[in-house]
Amino acid sequence: MRNAKKYDYLKRGLDIVCAGVGLVALSPVIGVTALVVKVKLGSPVIFKQERPGLKGELFTLYKFRSMLDADESRGIVTDEDRITPFGRKLRATSLDELPSLVNVLKGEMSIVGPRPLLVHYLPLYTEEQARRHEVLPGITGLAQVNGRNDVEWESKFELDVRYVDQRSLRLDIVILWRTLAAVVNRKGVNKAGYELTDYFGGLPHVS
Repeated sequence: MRNAKKYDYLKRGLDIVCAGVGLVALSPVIGVTALVVKVKLGSPVIFKQERPGLKGELFTLYKFRSMLDADESRGIVTDEDRITPFGRKLRATSLDELPSLVNVLKGEMSIVGPRPLLVHYLPLYTEEQARRHEVLPGITGLAQVNGRNDVEWESKFELDVRYVDQRSLRLDIVILWRTLAAVVNRKGVNKAGYELTDYFGGLPHVS
């Protein structure tokens, strides 16, 4: 892309400002959410998991916990068992993503970019799909404003790579605006027929 360095500097500056202001302005919301998570789901309040970021390098992602611990004695085994009505609402409103603003401040994520997925997906990507790691992962992205979880994996990756090729401050602003609309309308939060995002097992042409 043209003026890539200029864009990267501006984007990083905006990330720092947006994440910093967001953490301060939303601190009451973050505090209340943490308290409710503690009461509803117990400790730890913050969910931490390694995810691949820029160039596939691993970092620790922070989110609010939205699931119960597995407990075979209580029949809580699968993710569908572990997710609660409260957890669904937390994800639907995207409040679970607020701790990720810390990842943005640390330079591990951007506000806008391809979502950081699970580590064990890495060997399943095609060479083209792996290009999603040419930029920092984001809290929201082009795939999230084009159906969120209600999009097939192949389409998600096509949108991620399209963002890598077409990224600009104008596109980032459009994505942020559409993200607000998607959260308010709760469109595409779950893939039809699923309470949770289905797992990526590789595409038919991936060996």
